[in-house]
Amino acid sequence: MRRLLDGFYTVCGVIGAGALLVLLLIILAQIFARWLGLTFPGSTDYAGYFMAASSFFALAYALNHGAHIRVSLVLGRLRGRARRLGELWCLAIGSFLAWYFAFYAVKAVRVSYLINDISQGQDATPIWIPQLSMAIGTIVFAIALTDHLLRIAAGGDPRVGESGAVE
Repeated sequence: MRRLLDGFYTVCGVIGAGALLVLLLIILAQIFARWLGLTFPGSTDYAGYFMAASSFFALAYALNHGAHIRVSLVLGRLRGRARRLGELWCLAIGSFLAWYFAFYAVKAVRVSYLINDISQGQDATPIWIPQLSMAIGTIVFAIALTDHLLRIAAGGDPRVGESGAVE
């Protein structure tokens, strides 16, 4: 199960990196279109969609590799059981908030789909399509936080190892 979850987080990180590459291509296409005196309708909107996708898909991967900013002013000074309890408390709060956000992200996609909400830009994209990346990314992030919480609750080491994954 551990390899499956780590692989899942890696796939999401690759999707996030892919979205970042598409964002680069959109920006380059905008530059070349301006040089040629052409227009690229909706490019700004598409760039925003792919920027959001790259951010949300990379959340779980970044967490699993210790790349999230952690304020360890207090936790860094704790040892043993106190450290484990502090980590459990932080991960429990983080997991709760991530699941809460994921619930409303999925709800936003559903509502946008039901009311046929269309973007305000030139692209006229059904807004639920780019919202999917946010919903999927937050669900995967909530799974990752819950995964870390359960690993530490089961007696795992709360520190992030050299490979990035929580040991």
